[in-house]
Amino acid sequence: MAKYSDLADLLRSRIERGLYREGQRLPSLRILSTEHGVSLGTVQQAYRVLEEEGLASPLPKSGHFVNKKQNLYLLPTMREIEKHPIDILEWDEIYKVTASTPDEDVLQLGRGMPSVETSTLQHLMRSLSYEAKRWQKDGLNYENIKGNFDLRTQISRLIIDSGCQVDPDEIIITAGCQEALMCSVRSICNQDDIVVVESPCFHGAIQILKGCGVKVIEVPTDPLTGIDLESLELIAEKWTIRAVLVNPNCNNPLGYVMPDDRKEILVNLSKKFGFYIVEDDTYGDLIFRYPRPKAIKSQDTEGRIILCGSFSKTLAPGLRVGWIVPGRIYEKVLHTKYISSGATATANQRAIAEFMEKGYYQIHLRRMRAHYKSNRDIMMLWISKYLNARVRVSRPEGGYFLWIELPKGVSAYELSDKLIKNKIQIATGKIFSSSGKYENCIRINYGGILDNRVETAVKMIGKLVLDLNISELVRSGVG
Repeated sequence: MAKYSDLADLLRSRIERGLYREGQRLPSLRILSTEHGVSLGTVQQAYRVLEEEGLASPLPKSGHFVNKKQNLYLLPTMREIEKHPIDILEWDEIYKVTASTPDEDVLQLGRGMPSVETSTLQHLMRSLSYEAKRWQKDGLNYENIKGNFDLRTQISRLIIDSGCQVDPDEIIITAGCQEALMCSVRSICNQDDIVVVESPCFHGAIQILKGCGVKVIEVPTDPLTGIDLESLELIAEKWTIRAVLVNPNCNNPLGYVMPDDRKEILVNLSKKFGFYIVEDDTYGDLIFRYPRPKAIKSQDTEGRIILCGSFSKTLAPGLRVGWIVPGRIYEKVLHTKYISSGATATANQRAIAEFMEKGYYQIHLRRMRAHYKSNRDIMMLWISKYLNARVRVSRPEGGYFLWIELPKGVSAYELSDKLIKNKIQIATGKIFSSSGKYENCIRINYGGILDNRVETAVKMIGKLVLDLNISELVRSGVG
Protein backbone atom coordinates (compact mmCIF):
# COMPACT_ATOMS: atom_id res chain seq x y z
CA MET A 1 0.00 0.00 0.00
CA ALA A 2 1.28 3.51 -0.83
CA LYS A 3 2.59 5.69 2.02
CA TYR A 4 -0.04 8.35 1.47
CA SER A 5 -2.75 5.70 1.72
CA ASP A 6 -1.35 4.47 5.06
CA LEU A 7 -1.27 8.04 6.36
CA ALA A 8 -4.82 8.68 5.14
CA ASP A 9 -5.98 5.51 6.94
CA LEU A 10 -4.37 6.72 10.16
CA LEU A 11 -5.94 10.18 9.97
CA ARG A 12 -9.32 8.68 9.05
CA SER A 13 -9.17 6.37 12.06
CA ARG A 14 -8.36 9.26 14.39
CA ILE A 15 -11.28 11.29 13.02
CA GLU A 16 -13.70 8.38 13.35
CA ARG A 17 -12.57 7.75 16.97
CA GLY A 18 -13.11 11.41 17.83
CA LEU A 19 -9.46 12.24 18.44
CA TYR A 20 -9.94 15.05 15.94
CA ARG A 21 -13.30 16.71 16.51
CA GLU A 22 -15.64 18.43 14.05
CA GLY A 23 -14.24 21.78 12.99
CA GLN A 24 -10.84 21.07 14.55
CA ARG A 25 -7.68 21.96 12.64
CA LEU A 26 -5.66 18.94 11.56
CA PRO A 27 -1.84 18.80 11.84
CA SER A 28 0.04 20.84 9.27
CA LEU A 29 1.78 19.31 6.27
CA ARG A 30 5.20 19.96 7.81
CA ILE A 31 4.33 18.42 11.19
CA LEU A 32 2.96 15.23 9.61
CA SER A 33 5.92 15.07 7.24
CA THR A 34 8.35 15.21 10.18
CA GLU A 35 6.39 12.85 12.45
CA HIS A 36 5.99 10.11 9.85
CA GLY A 37 9.17 10.58 7.86
CA VAL A 38 7.39 11.19 4.56
CA SER A 39 7.53 13.94 1.95
CA LEU A 40 5.24 16.95 1.90
CA GLY A 41 3.81 15.59 -1.34
CA THR A 42 2.83 12.36 0.42
CA VAL A 43 1.00 14.31 3.13
CA GLN A 44 -0.77 16.39 0.47
CA GLN A 45 -1.94 13.19 -1.24
CA ALA A 46 -3.22 11.82 2.09
CA TYR A 47 -5.21 15.00 2.71
CA ARG A 48 -6.57 14.81 -0.82
CA VAL A 49 -7.97 11.35 0.01
CA LEU A 50 -9.70 12.78 3.11
CA GLU A 51 -11.12 15.61 0.99
CA GLU A 52 -12.52 13.15 -1.55
CA GLU A 53 -14.10 11.14 1.27
CA GLY A 54 -15.70 14.28 2.70
CA LEU A 55 -13.86 14.00 6.02
CA ALA A 56 -11.74 17.16 5.76
CA SER A 57 -11.63 20.44 3.86
CA PRO A 58 -8.83 22.96 3.29
CA LEU A 59 -9.09 26.63 4.18
CA PRO A 60 -6.72 29.01 2.37
CA LYS A 61 -3.64 29.81 4.46
CA SER A 62 -5.17 28.01 7.46
CA GLY A 63 -4.71 24.29 6.82
CA HIS A 64 -7.15 21.39 6.83
CA PHE A 65 -10.16 21.07 9.15
CA VAL A 66 -12.43 18.17 10.08
CA ASN A 67 -15.79 18.47 8.32
CA LYS A 68 -19.05 18.53 10.19
CA LYS A 69 -20.95 15.28 9.91
CA GLN A 70 -23.81 15.40 7.42
CA ASN A 71 -27.33 14.44 8.35
CA LEU A 72 -27.55 10.72 7.71
CA TYR A 73 -30.90 9.43 6.55
CA LEU A 74 -32.26 5.99 7.12
CA LEU A 75 -31.16 3.80 4.25
CA PRO A 76 -33.62 2.32 1.75
CA THR A 77 -35.09 -0.98 2.89
CA MET A 78 -34.19 -4.34 1.35
CA ARG A 79 -37.11 -6.15 -0.28
CA GLU A 80 -37.99 -9.81 0.13
CA ILE A 81 -36.23 -12.46 -1.90
CA GLU A 82 -38.00 -13.92 -4.94
CA LYS A 83 -38.85 -17.58 -4.39
CA HIS A 84 -39.20 -18.52 -8.06
CA PRO A 85 -37.89 -17.39 -11.44
CA ILE A 86 -40.24 -14.93 -13.14
CA ASP A 87 -40.95 -13.46 -16.55
CA ILE A 88 -40.09 -9.77 -16.94
CA LEU A 89 -42.87 -7.20 -17.09
CA GLU A 90 -43.46 -4.88 -20.01
CA TRP A 91 -41.33 -1.81 -20.50
CA ASP A 92 -43.92 0.95 -20.91
CA GLU A 93 -42.61 2.97 -17.96
CA ILE A 94 -39.02 2.72 -19.21
CA TYR A 95 -40.05 3.98 -22.63
CA LYS A 96 -41.54 7.12 -21.07
CA VAL A 97 -38.14 7.98 -19.57
CA THR A 98 -35.76 6.88 -22.31
CA ALA A 99 -37.76 7.91 -25.36
CA SER A 100 -38.31 11.50 -24.28
CA THR A 101 -36.61 13.99 -26.58
CA PRO A 102 -34.27 16.44 -24.81
CA ASP A 103 -36.26 19.60 -24.14
CA GLU A 104 -34.90 22.73 -22.47
CA ASP A 105 -38.34 23.31 -20.97
CA VAL A 106 -38.27 19.94 -19.18
CA LEU A 107 -35.93 19.47 -16.21
CA GLN A 108 -34.69 15.93 -16.73
CA LEU A 109 -33.82 14.50 -13.34
CA GLY A 110 -34.76 10.99 -14.43
CA ARG A 111 -32.34 10.32 -17.29
CA GLY A 112 -29.09 8.41 -16.82
CA MET A 113 -26.91 11.07 -18.39
CA PRO A 114 -23.61 12.57 -17.21
CA SER A 115 -22.94 16.27 -17.13
CA VAL A 116 -21.59 17.56 -20.44
CA GLU A 117 -21.29 21.15 -19.18
CA THR A 118 -17.56 21.02 -18.48
CA SER A 119 -14.54 22.58 -20.15
CA THR A 120 -12.62 19.28 -20.03
CA LEU A 121 -14.78 17.98 -22.88
CA GLN A 122 -13.49 20.69 -25.20
CA HIS A 123 -10.43 18.55 -25.82
CA LEU A 124 -12.71 15.69 -26.88
CA MET A 125 -14.57 17.98 -29.27
CA ARG A 126 -11.23 19.00 -30.78
CA SER A 127 -10.30 15.34 -31.15
CA LEU A 128 -13.56 14.62 -32.95
CA SER A 129 -12.98 17.56 -35.28
CA TYR A 130 -9.36 16.58 -35.83
CA GLU A 131 -10.27 12.99 -36.67
CA ALA A 132 -12.80 14.18 -39.25
CA LYS A 133 -10.12 16.26 -41.00
CA ARG A 134 -7.30 13.77 -40.52
CA TRP A 135 -8.99 10.69 -41.86
CA GLN A 136 -11.47 12.31 -44.22
CA LYS A 137 -13.18 9.52 -46.19
CA ASP A 138 -11.30 6.80 -44.28
CA GLY A 139 -13.15 7.84 -41.14
CA LEU A 140 -16.41 6.89 -42.86
CA ASN A 141 -15.28 3.31 -43.46
CA TYR A 142 -15.95 0.30 -41.24
CA GLU A 143 -13.56 -0.20 -38.32
CA ASN A 144 -12.27 -3.63 -37.33
CA ILE A 145 -15.13 -5.68 -35.83
CA LYS A 146 -13.06 -5.98 -32.63
CA GLY A 147 -12.74 -2.20 -32.48
CA ASN A 148 -9.98 0.31 -33.03
CA PHE A 149 -6.65 -1.09 -31.80
CA ASP A 150 -5.44 2.22 -30.33
CA LEU A 151 -8.63 2.50 -28.29
CA ARG A 152 -8.37 -1.08 -27.08
CA THR A 153 -4.80 -0.36 -26.05
CA GLN A 154 -5.88 2.68 -24.04
CA ILE A 155 -8.66 0.69 -22.34
CA SER A 156 -6.22 -2.09 -21.42
CA ARG A 157 -4.09 0.56 -19.68
CA LEU A 158 -7.10 2.21 -18.06
CA ILE A 159 -8.45 -0.92 -16.40
CA ILE A 160 -5.11 -1.65 -14.73
CA ASP A 161 -6.42 0.71 -12.04
CA SER A 162 -9.29 -1.74 -11.45
CA GLY A 163 -6.80 -4.55 -10.85
CA CYS A 164 -7.18 -6.17 -14.29
CA GLN A 165 -4.30 -7.17 -16.54
CA VAL A 166 -5.90 -7.45 -19.97
CA ASP A 167 -4.29 -7.52 -23.41
CA PRO A 168 -5.83 -5.25 -26.09
CA ASP A 169 -6.70 -8.37 -28.11
CA GLU A 170 -8.91 -9.56 -25.23
CA ILE A 171 -11.13 -6.48 -25.58
CA ILE A 172 -14.04 -5.91 -27.98
CA ILE A 173 -15.43 -2.42 -28.59
CA THR A 174 -19.23 -2.16 -28.47
CA ALA A 175 -21.95 0.43 -29.06
CA GLY A 176 -22.08 1.42 -25.39
CA CYS A 177 -22.35 -0.82 -22.33
CA GLN A 178 -25.89 -1.75 -23.34
CA GLU A 179 -24.57 -3.73 -26.29
CA ALA A 180 -21.78 -5.19 -24.15
CA LEU A 181 -24.34 -6.54 -21.68
CA MET A 182 -26.57 -7.80 -24.48
CA CYS A 183 -23.69 -9.66 -26.17
CA SER A 184 -22.74 -11.19 -22.83
CA VAL A 185 -26.22 -12.49 -22.03
CA ARG A 186 -26.89 -13.79 -25.56
CA SER A 187 -23.54 -15.58 -25.61
CA ILE A 188 -24.10 -17.22 -22.24
CA CYS A 189 -27.82 -17.94 -22.04
CA ASN A 190 -30.44 -19.94 -23.87
CA GLN A 191 -34.21 -19.48 -23.79
CA ASP A 192 -35.63 -19.92 -20.25
CA ASP A 193 -32.22 -20.03 -18.55
CA ILE A 194 -32.18 -18.43 -15.10
CA VAL A 195 -30.25 -15.20 -14.45
CA VAL A 196 -29.93 -13.56 -11.04
CA VAL A 197 -29.99 -9.76 -10.79
CA GLU A 198 -29.63 -7.24 -8.00
CA SER A 199 -32.80 -5.64 -6.68
CA PRO A 200 -33.10 -2.80 -7.60
CA CYS A 201 -31.30 -3.26 -10.91
CA PHE A 202 -30.42 -1.03 -13.89
CA HIS A 203 -33.53 -1.05 -16.09
CA GLY A 204 -31.54 -1.46 -19.32
CA ALA A 205 -30.09 -4.74 -18.08
CA ILE A 206 -33.55 -6.00 -17.13
CA GLN A 207 -34.87 -5.32 -20.62
CA ILE A 208 -31.88 -7.09 -22.18
CA LEU A 209 -32.83 -10.17 -20.20
CA LYS A 210 -36.42 -9.78 -21.35
CA GLY A 211 -35.29 -9.60 -24.98
CA CYS A 212 -33.18 -12.73 -24.56
CA GLY A 213 -36.12 -14.71 -23.20
CA VAL A 214 -34.53 -15.70 -19.90
CA LYS A 215 -36.11 -16.10 -16.48
CA VAL A 216 -35.06 -13.75 -13.69
CA ILE A 217 -34.65 -14.06 -9.94
CA GLU A 218 -34.22 -10.80 -8.06
CA VAL A 219 -31.95 -10.93 -5.01
CA PRO A 220 -32.29 -8.26 -2.29
CA THR A 221 -29.48 -5.72 -2.35
CA ASP A 222 -27.98 -3.97 0.65
CA PRO A 223 -27.66 -0.22 -0.05
CA LEU A 224 -24.11 -0.22 1.36
CA THR A 225 -22.60 -3.60 0.45
CA GLY A 226 -24.52 -4.86 -2.57
CA ILE A 227 -26.23 -8.10 -3.51
CA ASP A 228 -27.19 -10.36 -0.59
CA LEU A 229 -24.74 -13.23 -1.04
CA GLU A 230 -26.40 -15.42 1.57
CA SER A 231 -29.67 -15.28 -0.35
CA LEU A 232 -27.81 -15.85 -3.61
CA GLU A 233 -26.28 -19.04 -2.24
CA LEU A 234 -29.69 -20.33 -1.14
CA ILE A 235 -31.04 -19.68 -4.64
CA ALA A 236 -28.06 -21.40 -6.29
CA GLU A 237 -28.64 -24.47 -4.15
CA LYS A 238 -32.25 -24.69 -5.34
CA TRP A 239 -32.04 -23.52 -8.96
CA THR A 240 -29.53 -23.93 -11.78
CA ILE A 241 -28.26 -20.39 -12.31
CA ARG A 242 -26.67 -19.56 -15.65
CA ALA A 243 -25.39 -16.08 -14.77
CA VAL A 244 -25.39 -13.36 -12.12
CA LEU A 245 -25.53 -9.79 -13.40
CA VAL A 246 -24.06 -7.19 -11.03
CA ASN A 247 -23.05 -3.52 -11.02
CA PRO A 248 -20.74 -3.52 -7.96
CA ASN A 249 -18.84 -0.22 -8.24
CA CYS A 250 -20.84 3.03 -7.86
CA ASN A 251 -23.98 1.03 -8.49
CA ASN A 252 -26.88 2.33 -10.54
CA PRO A 253 -29.25 3.20 -8.86
CA LEU A 254 -27.98 2.83 -5.25
CA GLY A 255 -24.44 4.20 -5.60
CA TYR A 256 -22.71 1.71 -3.27
CA VAL A 257 -19.30 0.07 -3.76
CA MET A 258 -19.28 -3.64 -2.97
CA PRO A 259 -16.49 -4.41 -0.43
CA ASP A 260 -13.58 -6.51 -1.71
CA ASP A 261 -14.28 -9.38 0.67
CA ARG A 262 -17.86 -9.59 -0.64
CA LYS A 263 -16.56 -9.60 -4.19
CA GLU A 264 -14.30 -12.52 -3.32
CA ILE A 265 -17.23 -14.46 -1.84
CA LEU A 266 -19.22 -13.88 -5.05
CA VAL A 267 -16.31 -15.21 -7.14
CA ASN A 268 -16.11 -18.31 -4.93
CA LEU A 269 -19.86 -18.90 -5.33
CA SER A 270 -19.40 -18.65 -9.09
CA LYS A 271 -16.77 -21.39 -8.95
CA LYS A 272 -18.83 -23.54 -6.60
CA PHE A 273 -22.06 -23.42 -8.63
CA GLY A 274 -20.61 -22.90 -12.11
CA PHE A 275 -22.41 -19.69 -13.07
CA TYR A 276 -20.99 -16.75 -15.00
CA ILE A 277 -20.66 -13.25 -13.54
CA VAL A 278 -21.53 -10.37 -15.87
CA GLU A 279 -19.95 -7.29 -14.31
CA ASP A 280 -21.18 -3.85 -15.33
CA ASP A 281 -18.35 -1.47 -14.36
CA THR A 282 -19.72 1.58 -16.17
CA TYR A 283 -19.49 3.93 -13.17
CA GLY A 284 -16.37 2.58 -11.45
CA ASP A 285 -14.18 5.45 -12.68
CA LEU A 286 -16.52 7.97 -11.00
CA ILE A 287 -15.72 6.90 -7.43
CA PHE A 288 -15.43 9.87 -5.04
CA ARG A 289 -12.45 8.50 -3.14
CA TYR A 290 -9.01 7.25 -4.14
CA PRO A 291 -7.94 4.66 -5.21
CA ARG A 292 -10.51 3.37 -7.64
CA PRO A 293 -12.30 0.18 -6.45
CA LYS A 294 -11.17 -3.15 -7.84
CA ALA A 295 -13.30 -4.92 -10.43
CA ILE A 296 -14.58 -8.40 -9.64
CA LYS A 297 -12.86 -9.36 -12.90
CA SER A 298 -9.51 -8.77 -11.15
CA GLN A 299 -10.13 -12.03 -9.24
CA ASP A 300 -11.01 -14.06 -12.33
CA THR A 301 -8.92 -17.22 -12.83
CA GLU A 302 -11.30 -19.20 -15.03
CA GLY A 303 -12.55 -16.66 -17.59
CA ARG A 304 -16.06 -16.80 -16.08
CA ILE A 305 -16.30 -13.09 -15.27
CA ILE A 306 -17.37 -10.90 -18.18
CA LEU A 307 -16.32 -7.27 -17.68
CA CYS A 308 -18.35 -4.53 -19.39
CA GLY A 309 -17.74 -0.78 -19.46
CA SER A 310 -18.60 2.40 -21.33
CA PHE A 311 -17.61 5.99 -22.05
CA SER A 312 -21.27 7.00 -22.36
CA LYS A 313 -21.54 7.68 -18.61
CA THR A 314 -18.07 9.15 -18.00
CA LEU A 315 -17.77 11.29 -21.15
CA ALA A 316 -20.96 11.77 -23.17
CA PRO A 317 -23.99 9.56 -23.92
CA GLY A 318 -24.06 10.39 -27.63
CA LEU A 319 -20.67 8.75 -28.25
CA ARG A 320 -22.16 5.24 -27.90
CA VAL A 321 -18.78 3.61 -27.31
CA GLY A 322 -18.37 0.83 -24.77
CA TRP A 323 -16.27 -2.27 -24.38
CA ILE A 324 -16.28 -5.84 -23.13
CA VAL A 325 -13.68 -8.32 -21.87
CA PRO A 326 -15.47 -11.61 -22.61
CA GLY A 327 -13.00 -14.12 -21.16
CA ARG A 328 -13.68 -17.69 -22.25
CA ILE A 329 -16.67 -16.72 -24.41
CA TYR A 330 -14.69 -14.32 -26.61
CA GLU A 331 -15.56 -15.97 -29.93
CA LYS A 332 -19.27 -16.19 -29.08
CA VAL A 333 -19.35 -12.53 -28.08
CA LEU A 334 -17.51 -11.49 -31.24
CA HIS A 335 -20.06 -13.35 -33.38
CA THR A 336 -22.97 -11.89 -31.42
CA LYS A 337 -21.48 -8.43 -31.87
CA TYR A 338 -21.20 -9.07 -35.61
CA ILE A 339 -24.83 -10.09 -36.05
CA SER A 340 -26.03 -7.37 -33.65
CA SER A 341 -24.47 -4.20 -35.03
CA GLY A 342 -21.26 -5.01 -36.85
CA ALA A 343 -18.42 -2.55 -36.33
CA THR A 344 -18.76 0.38 -33.94
CA ALA A 345 -18.55 3.97 -35.25
CA THR A 346 -15.01 4.63 -36.48
CA ALA A 347 -14.47 8.36 -35.85
CA ASN A 348 -15.73 8.26 -32.25
CA GLN A 349 -13.37 5.43 -31.38
CA ARG A 350 -10.34 7.21 -32.81
CA ALA A 351 -11.25 10.49 -31.10
CA ILE A 352 -11.62 8.83 -27.68
CA ALA A 353 -8.33 6.97 -28.17
CA GLU A 354 -6.52 10.26 -28.86
CA PHE A 355 -8.31 11.94 -25.93
CA MET A 356 -7.04 9.20 -23.61
CA GLU A 357 -3.55 8.97 -25.10
CA LYS A 358 -2.93 12.68 -24.46
CA GLY A 359 -3.96 12.34 -20.80
CA TYR A 360 -7.18 14.34 -21.07
CA TYR A 361 -9.41 11.50 -19.90
CA GLN A 362 -7.84 11.34 -16.42
CA ILE A 363 -8.03 15.12 -16.13
CA HIS A 364 -11.71 14.94 -17.05
CA LEU A 365 -12.36 12.17 -14.50
CA ARG A 366 -10.77 14.16 -11.68
CA ARG A 367 -12.92 17.18 -12.54
CA MET A 368 -16.13 15.13 -12.72
CA ARG A 369 -15.50 13.21 -9.51
CA ALA A 370 -15.18 16.47 -7.61
CA HIS A 371 -18.22 17.91 -9.40
CA TYR A 372 -20.46 14.93 -8.72
CA LYS A 373 -19.37 14.67 -5.08
CA SER A 374 -20.13 18.34 -4.51
CA ASN A 375 -23.49 17.95 -6.24
CA ARG A 376 -24.34 14.92 -4.14
CA ASP A 377 -23.74 16.90 -0.96
CA ILE A 378 -25.83 19.82 -2.20
CA MET A 379 -28.69 17.55 -3.24
CA MET A 380 -28.61 15.81 0.14
CA LEU A 381 -28.88 19.18 1.87
CA TRP A 382 -31.88 20.13 -0.27
CA ILE A 383 -33.54 16.81 0.45
CA SER A 384 -32.91 17.37 4.16
CA LYS A 385 -34.48 20.81 3.87
CA TYR A 386 -37.50 19.99 1.71
CA LEU A 387 -38.28 16.30 2.32
CA ASN A 388 -37.08 16.17 5.93
CA ALA A 389 -37.47 12.79 7.65
CA ARG A 390 -40.22 11.55 5.36
CA VAL A 391 -37.89 9.57 3.09
CA ARG A 392 -35.07 7.04 3.09
CA VAL A 393 -32.06 7.93 0.94
CA SER A 394 -29.07 6.04 -0.48
CA ARG A 395 -25.48 7.09 0.28
CA PRO A 396 -23.73 7.01 -3.09
CA GLU A 397 -19.95 6.60 -3.04
CA GLY A 398 -19.65 7.63 -6.68
CA GLY A 399 -21.61 8.40 -9.82
CA TYR A 400 -24.56 10.79 -9.97
CA PHE A 401 -27.71 9.01 -8.78
CA LEU A 402 -29.74 9.17 -5.58
CA TRP A 403 -32.26 6.47 -4.75
CA ILE A 404 -35.10 7.81 -2.62
CA GLU A 405 -37.67 5.65 -0.85
CA LEU A 406 -40.87 7.57 -0.25
CA PRO A 407 -43.30 6.89 2.63
CA LYS A 408 -45.14 3.61 2.35
CA GLY A 409 -48.23 3.94 0.20
CA VAL A 410 -47.04 7.01 -1.69
CA SER A 411 -47.13 6.23 -5.42
CA ALA A 412 -44.00 7.22 -7.33
CA TYR A 413 -46.03 6.98 -10.53
CA GLU A 414 -48.60 9.47 -9.20
CA LEU A 415 -45.76 11.75 -8.08
CA SER A 416 -44.12 11.50 -11.51
CA ASP A 417 -47.41 12.29 -13.25
CA LYS A 418 -47.86 15.47 -11.18
CA LEU A 419 -44.23 16.53 -11.72
CA ILE A 420 -44.25 16.07 -15.49
CA LYS A 421 -47.19 18.47 -15.68
CA ASN A 422 -44.79 20.98 -14.13
CA LYS A 423 -42.06 20.00 -16.64
CA ILE A 424 -40.00 18.00 -14.14
CA GLN A 425 -39.03 14.44 -15.02
CA ILE A 426 -37.93 11.75 -12.56
CA ALA A 427 -37.40 7.99 -12.85
CA THR A 428 -39.91 5.84 -10.97
CA GLY A 429 -38.60 2.90 -8.96
CA LYS A 430 -40.80 0.35 -10.70
CA ILE A 431 -38.58 0.30 -13.81
CA PHE A 432 -35.64 -0.95 -11.71
CA SER A 433 -37.40 -4.23 -10.95
CA SER A 434 -38.28 -7.16 -13.15
CA SER A 435 -41.46 -7.74 -11.16
CA GLY A 436 -42.69 -4.18 -10.60
CA LYS A 437 -41.38 -3.58 -7.08
CA TYR A 438 -40.40 -0.15 -5.69
CA GLU A 439 -43.69 1.56 -6.42
CA ASN A 440 -42.82 4.10 -3.70
CA CYS A 441 -39.25 4.78 -4.87
CA ILE A 442 -37.65 7.24 -7.28
CA ARG A 443 -34.19 7.81 -8.76
CA ILE A 444 -32.86 11.34 -9.18
CA ASN A 445 -29.86 12.41 -11.28
CA TYR A 446 -27.81 15.13 -9.54
CA GLY A 447 -25.08 15.25 -12.20
CA GLY A 448 -26.06 18.48 -13.97
CA ILE A 449 -25.83 22.10 -12.92
CA LEU A 450 -27.64 22.47 -9.59
CA ASP A 451 -29.17 25.90 -10.00
CA ASN A 452 -32.28 27.56 -8.55
CA ARG A 453 -34.44 25.64 -10.99
CA VAL A 454 -33.28 22.30 -9.58
CA GLU A 455 -33.69 23.44 -5.98
CA THR A 456 -37.22 24.60 -6.79
CA ALA A 457 -37.91 21.16 -8.28
CA VAL A 458 -36.71 19.41 -5.12
CA LYS A 459 -38.89 21.75 -3.08
CA MET A 460 -41.88 20.83 -5.26
CA ILE A 461 -41.11 17.12 -4.84
CA GLY A 462 -41.13 17.60 -1.09
CA LYS A 463 -44.47 19.38 -1.16
CA LEU A 464 -46.08 16.79 -3.42
CA VAL A 465 -44.74 13.90 -1.32
CA LEU A 466 -46.23 15.50 1.78
CA ASP A 467 -49.59 15.98 0.03
CA LEU A 468 -49.62 12.41 -1.30
CA ASN A 469 -48.64 11.05 2.09
CA ILE A 470 -51.47 12.90 3.80
CA SER A 471 -53.91 11.66 1.16
CA GLU A 472 -52.73 8.08 1.70
CA LEU A 473 -53.11 8.38 5.46
CA VAL A 474 -56.66 9.67 5.01
CA ARG A 475 -57.51 6.83 2.61
CA SER A 476 -56.13 4.23 5.00
CA GLY A 477 -58.05 5.70 7.91
CA VAL A 478 -54.93 6.70 9.87
CA GLY A 479 -55.62 10.43 9.42
